Amino acid sequence: MDPILFWNAVALDANRESHTTGQDAGALGPPLSARALAIVHLAMYEAYAGARGNPANLPPYLTATTLPAAPVKPTAGSALPDAAVAAAARRTLAQLHPSQVTVFNKKYHDFLEGFPANAALTAGVSFGELVADLILSDRANDPDTSEVDGVTGATYVAKTAKGKHRKDPDNPGQPYHAPFFGKNAKCFSVTTRHSLDAPPPTTINQSEYTDALDEVRHKGIAPELMGTLPNAADKRTEDETVIGIYWGYDGAAKLGTPPRLYNQIIREVADKQGNGPDENARLFALVNVAMADAGILSWADKYKYEYWRPVVGIREHDTSMGPDGTGKNNISNRCDTGWLPLGAPKSNEPPKTGEAPKKNFTPPFPAYPSGHATFGAAAFHMTRLFYGVPVGDTNPDDLFDDLTFVSEEFNGVSVDNKGTVRPKHTRSFPGGLWRMIEENGLSRVYLGVHWHFDAFAKDASGDLDLSRFVGGIPLGLRIAEDIFNGSRNAALTKATV
Repeated sequence: MDPILFWNAVALDANRESHTTGQDAGALGPPLSARALAIVHLAMYEAYAGARGNPANLPPYLTATTLPAAPVKPTAGSALPDAAVAAAARRTLAQLHPSQVTVFNKKYHDFLEGFPANAALTAGVSFGELVADLILSDRANDPDTSEVDGVTGATYVAKTAKGKHRKDPDNPGQPYHAPFFGKNAKCFSVTTRHSLDAPPPTTINQSEYTDALDEVRHKGIAPELMGTLPNAADKRTEDETVIGIYWGYDGAAKLGTPPRLYNQIIREVADKQGNGPDENARLFALVNVAMADAGILSWADKYKYEYWRPVVGIREHDTSMGPDGTGKNNISNRCDTGWLPLGAPKSNEPPKTGEAPKKNFTPPFPAYPSGHATFGAAAFHMTRLFYGVPVGDTNPDDLFDDLTFVSEEFNGVSVDNKGTVRPKHTRSFPGGLWRMIEENGLSRVYLGVHWHFDAFAKDASGDLDLSRFVGGIPLGLRIAEDIFNGSRNAALTKATV
C-alpha cells in the first residue's frame, strides 16, 4: 500500500465526515478544509522525505535548522518511511479533526499491523510525530472563520452600497464566512500575495456586467422559475444543469468541500501515471499547498472587493432597489425581484417526514473571485506542471485526455434536497485537465451562484481571456506557477508573505 495514497484517502474521508456532522470547526468550509489538507500532506511529505534520507528530489519544506535530524535507517528498515508517514498523518489529523481520533487510531493500527515492531518502526514513528508537531506549530497562529477580526477586534459589517455582498435573501440566517481569514493568514508557499484586478463595475449600462447578468439570469435560474424568463431559448440545458451539480461539493453532507473533489480526481491521474510514493509525496503536497494558498488569496480578494452574488444583483438591478435605492418607477427589464438560483446543491440532507426540503443556497461569502475556480485551477494546473506541461502553457491539452470521473454528486447514491437519488454519471474530459479547469469554473454560473467573471474574463468571441487578471482561474494558475517555479528542481519553498 502506497502510504501517501492511504493517508490521503483517510484525510479525504475526514473532510467528508466533518462536513456531515458539522464537527471540527478548524477544518470546516473551503479555506479551512484546504488548510487542513495542506498541513496533513506537508507533514507526510516532510516525514517521508526525511525517512528516505532526503533524496535529491525531496528536500525539506521546513528549514534545515528547524527540522529534526533524519532517523538513521537500521538494517532491514523498510518500515521507516511508512511508519514516519503514518505517524505524521495521524498526529496532524487528530489535531485538525479531533472528533475522529478513534477512527485515525484504528487506521494507524491497521496500516502498521503488517510491519514488525523493530527499530525501524520506532524510529519512523518518532520522526513522523516530531515533523507533524513542527508543521502544526508553524501554522498555529492561523486565523479562524470568525466574523471578528483577530488582529483589530473589529466585527465584520456588510456594506449597503450597490454591488456589495449581502446575505442570500432566500437564506437570511447565513453567516459571513471567514471575512478576515484571507487578510490575516500567512501563505504556505507562494512568493507574492497575488491580488486580482477589480471586477467589472455594477452599472446598468456597463456591457460586460450586463452581459454576465443576462447569462446567469438565464443559465442559473431555479427550475420552477424558468417559465418567467424573457427569452426561453437561452435557458440552461440539461448538460449545463449536470455540470453545475457535478462540481458542487459545497460543504455537503457525505461530500465535503471542493478540495476533496479535486484530490479525488488527482488520485485517478496518479494511478494512470503509475506513481510510486516518491512521486505522490511531492505531487499531493504541491497540489494541496497550492489549494491552501488559493483559499487564502481568494478569500483576501473576496473581502477586499465584497462583490455581490447574482441572487442579490439580479433582484436589485434597478436604481430604486436595495438599501441605497433612489426613488423611481419604470423598473429596468433586467431587474427580476423574484429571481432565485438553482443554487449550491444541498445534497444528502433529505427532509424528514412532514418537513419541507432544505433549500439549495448561495454560499455565505462574496462572489469575486470564485473559490471553486481558484482551487480547481491551482490544483489541476499544478498537476499539469508536475507532469511536464510548460509553465505559461494555457492551451487545451491531451494530458489525461481519456480521463473519466464519477463525481459523488452523481454517483447513483447521493440524493438531492428533496431526497431523490441522482443517477450515476460518468463524465469524460476531452481537452484534459485544462477542460476541467474551464468546466469547473463555468459550473458556478449554471448553479446561479456566480458571474462568469468570478472565474474568468471573456474576449469578444466569448472565450476565456487570460490577458486580464480577472477571476479565480488566472489567480489559481498564477498560484500554481509561482509555487512550481520555486520547486521545479526541488520541493516546496516555505512562504514568507
